[in-house]
Amino acid sequence: MRILLAILALLGCAASASAQIDSAPKVQARLIAESGEIPPGGTVAVALEQNIRPGWHTYWTNPGEAGLPTEVKWSLPPGWRAGPIEWPYPKRLPVGPLMNYGYEGKVWLLTKITAPRGAKSGSPVTLKATGSWLVCKEVCIPEDQPLLLQLTVSASPAQSYATIEEQFRDASAKIPTRSPWPITFHLGNSLDLFVASPALAQTPLKGAVFFPFSSGAIVDYAPQAFAPADGGLVLRLQHAKKPKIGAALSGVVVLTSADGAAQALRVAAKPGAVPEARFGAAHEAGPGLGLAVLFAFLGGLILNVMPCVLPILAMKALAVAETVHGDRPAARRHALAYGGGTVVSFLAFAISISGLRAGGEAIGWGFQLQNSAVVSGFALLIFAVGLNLSGVFDVPGMGAGETLTRRGGATGSFFTGVLAVAVAAPCTAPFMAAALGYALTQRLVTSLLVFLALGIGFATPFVLIGLAPAIGRWLPKPGPWMVRFRQLLAFPMYATALWLAWVLSFETDVSHLLLLFASALILAFGLWMFGSTQGRSAGWRAAGWVILALSTLTAPMLLADIQHGTRVPTSVAPMGDFPAQPYSRARLDRLRAQHRSVFINATAAWCITCLVNEKTAFSSPNVQTAFTRRHIAYLVADWTNRNPEITSLLEEHGRSGVPLYLYYPSDTEEPIVLPQVLTPTEVLKAVGS
Repeated sequence: MRILLAILALLGCAASASAQIDSAPKVQARLIAESGEIPPGGTVAVALEQNIRPGWHTYWTNPGEAGLPTEVKWSLPPGWRAGPIEWPYPKRLPVGPLMNYGYEGKVWLLTKITAPRGAKSGSPVTLKATGSWLVCKEVCIPEDQPLLLQLTVSASPAQSYATIEEQFRDASAKIPTRSPWPITFHLGNSLDLFVASPALAQTPLKGAVFFPFSSGAIVDYAPQAFAPADGGLVLRLQHAKKPKIGAALSGVVVLTSADGAAQALRVAAKPGAVPEARFGAAHEAGPGLGLAVLFAFLGGLILNVMPCVLPILAMKALAVAETVHGDRPAARRHALAYGGGTVVSFLAFAISISGLRAGGEAIGWGFQLQNSAVVSGFALLIFAVGLNLSGVFDVPGMGAGETLTRRGGATGSFFTGVLAVAVAAPCTAPFMAAALGYALTQRLVTSLLVFLALGIGFATPFVLIGLAPAIGRWLPKPGPWMVRFRQLLAFPMYATALWLAWVLSFETDVSHLLLLFASALILAFGLWMFGSTQGRSAGWRAAGWVILALSTLTAPMLLADIQHGTRVPTSVAPMGDFPAQPYSRARLDRLRAQHRSVFINATAAWCITCLVNEKTAFSSPNVQTAFTRRHIAYLVADWTNRNPEITSLLEEHGRSGVPLYLYYPSDTEEPIVLPQVLTPTEVLKAVGS
């Protein structure tokens, strides 16, 4: 495949010759010997120096997804031998959608030249070679150059110049050395590489990258993450669909310390155990379990006032007002049942997400709304809740019409808690992101503890109202006003159902959107017939149940094929007149290489917090002016549909869901992470305006 890509690159170069700025060589090359004299039978190090024009690059022994490595063909006198190229460690070089491994600027490729034992001392020798390489920028050009090197055979070679010695020491330091630590790998949902070094586990690193010696093992363009683990360091890679790994995974691991010093290790990893590591910690210290639990509890509390949850909570407030001034034991049962519903739902989320991630799915918080069938079913459920609030039908135990002031059932409170959590999924409150990002990189038991704290925090306000009479006295007493208020609450439900239909429009085609509306119509008719027969004779009630059953069966049948609908590309929301580009790792790396400031907006159509931020912060004229004036590249990472590359971006920064806002100043490596609830002031402060 790499050869095919290289051929295509060469053909593209030939077709694009007119795009070249000039016909001058893009690489200036020469041979440099560590010493001008070599003893008979001795060896001297020779460097092929490549001075590569700025913006261009040549290739490593494994060029990545396209390209060809540099070659040197020697023409030596009889008895003289040239060793293989000793390759310095390369750089990751994104070019469009491809990832290359190679070199920029000046690079020395070392080779050992050995003289025959019978070489005559004092005789000059001319070594000839031809260097050939592929040099690329927007286009690729194959170049070759004849090379000459003059040496003298000497029984007592003179010492090299200090400057030359220092240059060769620097070049040799970039040649990977054999790893002093054992290295194992585990092939599962990801390809994890474990460097067993307790010292590395305690050493703050700026970077850790793996370069395979051969293609087919990993997805070259995929981001690579690293994190400390018990007894060492773990690198997490994305393996190819059918990874080509023999008895060992061979390549080079480059470790970059906090001061920028690099150490390159030649590795041949064997299959073995890899301990768990907390990814995201390599970039910033994430919370430990104690802080994660605290953050989850606080995030759950704040989640109660996020816009996506308010309609359900208003309905719950109405139910609390029914009981809090009446039967205290009933109020306590309602409160505990509601709390149980929320906690069970959050734990179910934790188990579902952890299980799917263990199965290889790149998902996070809010993952269910990336599934068009789930969005459709949820829209119908919310629509049915709205019809119930409007009085179209009555759910036993929830109250309707004049029965509103009756004592409701604990079952209704439990499922109100379940519904509240389901509606809360599109929202991420402050403190939640760090807690969930930590939870989803830990063992299931730890993850469950964090989600349990989140559920308890979410349930706390209403549980306290039910358990503490003093708090309940602040709520208004039941009365006729509750009937009208209950009907009024139906309209936020209808608005939520419409919003979910809008989300569905990003995930499938128009025909399936029409099927959703048809399903809603059939469901409404069935519920209306069911409501019309309530309170009548047994025969009428039986007929109502039959019609309801038929309608609730027909609606899902219409939607049975919705999961297989054609997904249309989600629209990237521009920021006023400021141009937005879809996020990709390759595009980010390319912009960073150009020393551009970059702002990343990780968002989704189903994320209410994201939409509110876009209307309040990003629509601000001052923000748009600041972005234009500072020439900031604006990338939108749209996570409405599943996108493993965006999931990787979230995980790199310890997040499990959107929103995530990152600003990369042009002069720094690490991004500024902005709050999840944004104001224009926060954005302007981050970009320095």
